[in-house]
Amino acid sequence: MDKVPSVLMSYLRVTQHMSQQFRAHFGRLNLTFPQALVLNVLGEEGPIPISVLAERTGSANSTVSGIVDRLEKLGLARRERSEHDRRVIYVSATEKYHDLRKKAETNVSGYFNSLLDTMTPEDKAQVAEALRKLEAALVAKEDEGQQ
Repeated sequence: MDKVPSVLMSYLRVTQHMSQQFRAHFGRLNLTFPQALVLNVLGEEGPIPISVLAERTGSANSTVSGIVDRLEKLGLARRERSEHDRRVIYVSATEKYHDLRKKAETNVSGYFNSLLDTMTPEDKAQVAEALRKLEAALVAKEDEGQQ
């Protein structure tokens, strides 16, 4: 029997479980997963332009701009116009976010790693390699479609 449908179903179940876990964890902080992802990037790399933030999170500029609007209202992010090029807006995480991150371990990658802690190093390596291969296949298919 062909294994592709079972791979697809496994992938869908894993992403559903991960989404539920992330929603529960970040929901306790009144953050959505996309907001937590944006904050994680800002906490690691900020201040950065919205276009770079969108690229890092795999989202459209308009989507990230809306997320940043909500994060500004929560006091967790701020926009600043570049001194060198007034057209460029930089986004950074606020001290309030950094305090929240320390208190609640809101780091997306750290939280994800904690979910994987029950796996052996060998199993984690296998999962990572399989995901790299899946990503490479997806990128190759995208590139094929653009030609």
